[in-house]
Amino acid sequence: MDTLVFDIETKNFFTDPGVGWNNFDALEISMICVYSYSKNKYFSFNEHQLAEAAALFDSGSVLVGFSSNRYDIPVLEAHFKRLGCVSKVNPVRSRPRQRASATDTLGRPASNGINLWGKERFDLLEEIEMVLGQRISLDKLSRANLGVGKERKGHEAIALYKNGEMEELEKYCLQDVRLTKDLYDLYKKNGELLVPDARTGETVKVNFDNVRFADLRGLYAQPRLDGESRRAD
Repeated sequence: MDTLVFDIETKNFFTDPGVGWNNFDALEISMICVYSYSKNKYFSFNEHQLAEAAALFDSGSVLVGFSSNRYDIPVLEAHFKRLGCVSKVNPVRSRPRQRASATDTLGRPASNGINLWGKERFDLLEEIEMVLGQRISLDKLSRANLGVGKERKGHEAIALYKNGEMEELEKYCLQDVRLTKDLYDLYKKNGELLVPDARTGETVKVNFDNVRFADLRGLYAQPRLDGESRRAD
């Protein structure tokens, strides 16, 4: 099985007319980019290649992202469900959920569907939030740890699609995947990351080995419906 680092871009957002907060079914994917550890390769899928993307996600056992539990995975689940994608592998057992979630109303895929929630998931932003109680952008986190940040803002991805700049959109999405992968590699190697404090701006070293995440991730087994399901660029 494979570990996949991924990011998605969408044609629209919750604040657009006719969408509304946490209406994942109304969001439309424009680009999916993925890094596969087993293949040591980056992949890009446009809006017409979602079935191919689904097959790659189906083969993954661990999904790594940034704010992925709140945004990317719910959007992917909605698309894969509409496509009727069928799993060709046995789903990985999910962690026991600690509490019921209002998002049960979103529904889950059929037993033979691709169940992303049933896979092992690592959301880097979520890990930081569980330790510090605050969110941080991928750009600031990357600059603090890697010395390089994002070249564009998240909202620009929608404009790139509308303007037909698909190569630039792919480049933007791939950069997010590369940054997330490099941060994940650093996390695995050192067990800690430098995190700029959102309130003071002071950079603090966060050691993740001191927290039992397996006991906490159940609180985030499904996306939250409290206005926090949004991108963190």
